[in-house]
Amino acid sequence: MTLDFTQTAFLFPGQGSQGVGMGRELASRYEAARTTFEEANEILGFDLARLMWDGPEGELNDTLNTQPALYVHSIAAHRVLSRLLPDPRPVICAGHSLGELSALTVAGALPFEAGLRLVRRRGELMKRAGELAPGGMAAILGLEIQALETVCAQASSPEEVVQVANDNCPGQVVLSGARPALERALELAKATGARRAVLLAVSIAAHSPLMASVQAEWDSAVAAVPLAEAAVPVVGNVTAKPMTRADEFRADLRAQLTCRVRWTETIQFMLAQGVMTFLELGSGNVLTGLHKRIDEGSACWVLGKPEDFKKFIV
Repeated sequence: MTLDFTQTAFLFPGQGSQGVGMGRELASRYEAARTTFEEANEILGFDLARLMWDGPEGELNDTLNTQPALYVHSIAAHRVLSRLLPDPRPVICAGHSLGELSALTVAGALPFEAGLRLVRRRGELMKRAGELAPGGMAAILGLEIQALETVCAQASSPEEVVQVANDNCPGQVVLSGARPALERALELAKATGARRAVLLAVSIAAHSPLMASVQAEWDSAVAAVPLAEAAVPVVGNVTAKPMTRADEFRADLRAQLTCRVRWTETIQFMLAQGVMTFLELGSGNVLTGLHKRIDEGSACWVLGKPEDFKKFIV
């Protein structure tokens, strides 16, 4: 299959795409991937690759480890693609939540080592925020975003807030916030006609005001990281608009901690720019699944395992 990179976007997954064994086959088959994992181990000072490949699952699912694992797998996949194809430069990039940092690295705005350290710091801070202000998240199926915004407004109080955390695709939205408000929102969503409304097995309220306890430390970490102008635009999670400058990246990364991931709008924007092919680089196929719910006229392919690359290499 021949790719037209003038109509191709790169996508990078966030939490929920991890799994024990992630990246093992890629590292076994391609030196570019293997050296990426070795570099990550050296930067972090522990064997992240072994945790990714062998588990235990509970330790991998700790956000402290999940976030760097997903970042490293995505970068490894991109490096493999770069060895197999001459200058595989997309017209635009985007990443879901944590994946925005992967997108910035591939776009040339964030060096790998600095990016990995920032991702690890993000995981540390989000875990601590969950301990300081415990909350939760819930998936709602079958209600549109406007209805859920009304549900959240009705379920929230000044002391207990719940809000839309991830607008993933039409009919699939994740809410986040204080547990009592979240439970009220679940009941209201069901009464409004949600096909399914379930609590997720997480103890943090990502992309909600409950992350505010670590906002200052996150702001400092983002301010200190060396960001440059990107070679290709990156669509921001918070604005769903293209960014190329370091100041734009810093603003979006800072706001992302407590703000909604506008994934539906992100994909819709790229479609409006003429993108016809989307490549999901890294672990799992979550974004590919979402893509099918957003647009059936464009193609979305996963690049995370050796067999995924074969169809693009002639």
